[in-house]
Amino acid sequence: MQTKEMAKGTASMMQDVRSLNTKEVILEAKDLCKTFSNESVQQHVLRNLNIVIRKGDFTVIMGDSGAGKSTLLYALSGMDRPSLGSVSYGAEEISKYNNDKLARFRRQHCGFVFQQNYLNDTMSVLDNIMVSGLLKHKNRKELAEKAKKLLSQVGLSENSYGKFPNQLSGGEKQRVALVRSVINEPEVLFADEPTGALNSQNTTAVLDVLSEMNGRGQSIVMVTHTIAAAERGNRILYLRDGVICDEIELTPYSGPDKERHAKVRAFLSNMGW
Repeated sequence: MQTKEMAKGTASMMQDVRSLNTKEVILEAKDLCKTFSNESVQQHVLRNLNIVIRKGDFTVIMGDSGAGKSTLLYALSGMDRPSLGSVSYGAEEISKYNNDKLARFRRQHCGFVFQQNYLNDTMSVLDNIMVSGLLKHKNRKELAEKAKKLLSQVGLSENSYGKFPNQLSGGEKQRVALVRSVINEPEVLFADEPTGALNSQNTTAVLDVLSEMNGRGQSIVMVTHTIAAAERGNRILYLRDGVICDEIELTPYSGPDKERHAKVRAFLSNMGW
């Protein structure tokens, strides 16, 4: 028999999940198709795919190898163009932009984190972040203070600011890359396997930073192949053969949770993961 406390908890959880569906839509893709041609062979990676990305969501994209996860991420972010269909940011259809306008859109609205950190080995930690921030900000002093504050928030102390990437651990490098990706206050942070090259300890540290960012309102779209990373999202989409075959809604992440783990694992098991 369900107790009053259990019923109250269930009702509260359902209310939290329902509230996710009322969020503002910031990105939308309609009938998205992406085809790659190699001589006489055509590979259809995305097939009439439809998706909305909501403000404040931590959206996780999972799927089989070759399902089109990274291709979808690049199409949504304007890093690649769809073969057919549209990608819209608010009322603007960015898939119609020319290359220059698309580059400005990415610089103004998007942040990117990849499996490789792509830091410049000849520049210090602070300079790696500053060079990205100067694309949008003109006041170097204010930008430097902002960069230092963000580095502190991800657990990097003042003595790391002048270090070079080869003096940092893998997890430290990825946290610097995260700061670089949000220095311009992107409305959406796109992450493609951001912990794929890290050990378990550094993976947890980077995922904690992403969760904290999302808790402060940062919208995130992340491709991953691990259940530990997937559990950080409040929405998980599963791709198969270029289409979204199912998705699951969760409450915002608040720490390790056996029930959440079981729910995500059951969903992935049903997907054949």
